[in-house]
Amino acid sequence: MKKKITKTLIIALFILIPIGHGIAQGMPVYDNTNFISLAKQLIESAKQTAELLKMVDELNAVREKIEKVNNAVKQYQAVRDITHNNEQLFEMVRDDLREILDSPYIHGDEVETISNTFNGIIEHSLDQLDFMGQVLSSDFLNMTDAERLAILETQREESQAMVADIQLKKRRYDLVISFRKFQVLIKDRKLNY
Repeated sequence: MKKKITKTLIIALFILIPIGHGIAQGMPVYDNTNFISLAKQLIESAKQTAELLKMVDELNAVREKIEKVNNAVKQYQAVRDITHNNEQLFEMVRDDLREILDSPYIHGDEVETISNTFNGIIEHSLDQLDFMGQVLSSDFLNMTDAERLAILETQREESQAMVADIQLKKRRYDLVISFRKFQVLIKDRKLNY
């Protein structure tokens, strides 16, 4: 029986060795050093990706800060222009109204109408300044910088329109005064026939 088992084992070895040898030849052999370097590269790549993501977040934060500063500068410029336009408006009304009302060619019944016209523009300008102060200082309105800037831009355009309106009214009254002055000169001229 021992001979039979030994013979069977020897035959099995002869059969399995070529088969096992053929299978062993087709199986890939892994080098642990390549696997470790691949793992290190993946870890390094993940670190670089994490750093890039942090950098993107930081750049977004910087962009938002720049936009806030830019909006603040635009708001400041709009407020500065509105203030300048209103100062110009007050000076024009003060000087031009005095000049018009001091003219001997303006009738007494026109003084109140002229004063009311100029005072209406000044009152609107003061209301505009009050509204601008509320827009800039009130947290109750819950406005974004862009919405606040849009309102200030509208206020700036209105203040420029008021300055142009005062200039137009001044020119009209100057034309009325010069026309009446010319009428007086024509009436008072001496005829040389």
